[in-house]
Amino acid sequence: MILPAVLAPLRGAFTGGAGYLSACTSGLWMRPTHAAIVADLERGARTGADPARYDAAVVESRAAFARLVGVAPGAVAIGSQTSVLAALIAANLPDGAQVLCAEGDFSSVVLPFVHAGRGIRIRTVPLAHLAEAIDAETTLVAFSIVQSATGEVADAAEIIAAARRHRALTFADATQAIGWLPVDATLFDALVCHSYKWLCAPRGVAFLALSDALVRTLRPVQAGWFAGEDPWSSCYGADVDLAGDARRFDVSPAWQAFVGAAPALTLFADADRHALHRYTTGMADEFRRRLDLPLPERPSAIVAWHDPNGQSLADLRAAGIVASGRAGRARVAFHIFNDEEDVTRAAQALGR
Repeated sequence: MILPAVLAPLRGAFTGGAGYLSACTSGLWMRPTHAAIVADLERGARTGADPARYDAAVVESRAAFARLVGVAPGAVAIGSQTSVLAALIAANLPDGAQVLCAEGDFSSVVLPFVHAGRGIRIRTVPLAHLAEAIDAETTLVAFSIVQSATGEVADAAEIIAAARRHRALTFADATQAIGWLPVDATLFDALVCHSYKWLCAPRGVAFLALSDALVRTLRPVQAGWFAGEDPWSSCYGADVDLAGDARRFDVSPAWQAFVGAAPALTLFADADRHALHRYTTGMADEFRRRLDLPLPERPSAIVAWHDPNGQSLADLRAAGIVASGRAGRARVAFHIFNDEEDVTRAAQALGR
């Protein structure tokens, strides 16, 4: 795959990446991210923390993520972890609600609902059958757009359509999607994304995009000072005006993480998402062809295959390739910092 010229600025922000096929585990940091964090640490050592600068990084990060998923910044809440933001949704479900999940989905998408109490029931089915399993008893469908263990891409359009027919809410995790797969958050009632994987930000920067209806009706059960309309006037007492938009669900930010996230998210928001999708999935499909693996129904930048004894993963690592193993599978991921040489090197490591 030849890198399209429109992606050159994004590729140029990375120092390396050769042999690194593990963006699905953790993305590489860009030069601007590294520089921003180092500068902040040095500044902090000399003059202490600068809250105004950190607030600006949060504003920039929120705006960039909003552009990535096609919503206004006021529809986006910030947090630190997927499970924390999922727990907000779980806490707002009615007693006895039924939540439909995909079998084998990432635990942070499922466990907040499993342990929500109040008679909330969980039902799981294979991802391919998620849409057809939605019925009149379903309150909410919770699923990852791209499955972490397998790289399988959900038929989100079919799931959304079925949920609407049965008046069920949709909650999607886009952590393994945004950064290579174009995602429109307006199609979902709630969409969560941690940015340390495909968006190459430091760990501790997560987002929750909410529909207007949920912004109006969710209870801010984890409200703190940063959920105020003016956080710096919301530090004490109970008489606090919460923000009038999704910021009322904000969790106080990890400052240095947002300093590093802001430049990375901005670069991804400026990139051509469709060109990035074609580039990454093109490499993944070429790797599948070399290993005689079937092409998926919906292209994915993640390739996973059965590796019960870990031999494939060991062979990749012996060749100096950073890969990962999940749920009895070997797993590789192709991102903007990879190229066809990575495809060839990985295939040769596996004898192909």
